[in-house]
Amino acid sequence: MRESALPPTTKGRRYELLALGLREFAGLRRPEEPLDPFALARFAKLLVIDFDQIQGLSPQARAHLLGEGVEAWSGGTCSRPLPNGWRLVILNPKHGAQRNNATLMEEVCHVFLGHKANRLAVIDQGNGGRLVARDYNPQDEEAAYAVGAAALVPFAALRRFVRRGDSVAKIARHFNVSRELVEYRLKVTRLWAEYRERQQRAEARRQAHNAP
Repeated sequence: MRESALPPTTKGRRYELLALGLREFAGLRRPEEPLDPFALARFAKLLVIDFDQIQGLSPQARAHLLGEGVEAWSGGTCSRPLPNGWRLVILNPKHGAQRNNATLMEEVCHVFLGHKANRLAVIDQGNGGRLVARDYNPQDEEAAYAVGAAALVPFAALRRFVRRGDSVAKIARHFNVSRELVEYRLKVTRLWAEYRERQQRAEARRQAHNAP
C-alpha cells in the first residue's frame, strides 16, 4: 500500500486501512467502484426489515417516529440476535437511500469491528414513571461511522475526483451517498481546502468565459 493512497493523519490512515479491508472483502478492486452496504450486510448477518413490518408500535409512536421525531433517529440494530444468529436492522424510511446507505454501513462496521451491541433498557422510576437508557460508547460510534464513510468514499478516489474538478454533488451521486457524507470525508481527509480552491478557480474560469 503506497503511503500516498492514504489520508495524511494517523487516525485517518488507521480508519482507511480498515475500510479498504472491507472493500476488498466485498470484492471491489478499484477505489472508484461504489460499495453496496446491503450486499455487505448479509456477510455481517444483518437482516434489514421494512419499517412497516415492525409490530407492537402504537399509532402514536409510529406517527412520532415518522413525523416530529423523524430526525432524531437514523436506524439501529437489535441487540438480541434471532435464533439463527442474524440481527434485525431497521432504517429510517424518511431519510432516503443515500442516508440509509451510510446508516447501514455504520451498523455493518460495528459487526466487523467487533463492537458490543448497544442495548436499550427501561428503568422503573416509581409512580409509573419510566426512563429509557441506552448504552453508548463514543469511541465505537466514531470508529464505525468513520470506517463506514471511508469504505463508501475511499480517499484515493475522492482525491482523484477533487483534482479533476468534480463537485460534491457529483461525487455524492457517483457513490450513492449524501452530500453531507462527502463533505465530511473531504474535511477529515484534509482535502477540503484543495476542493474549495479548485471549485473557486473553476467558477472564476466559467465567469470569465461567459463574460461579454
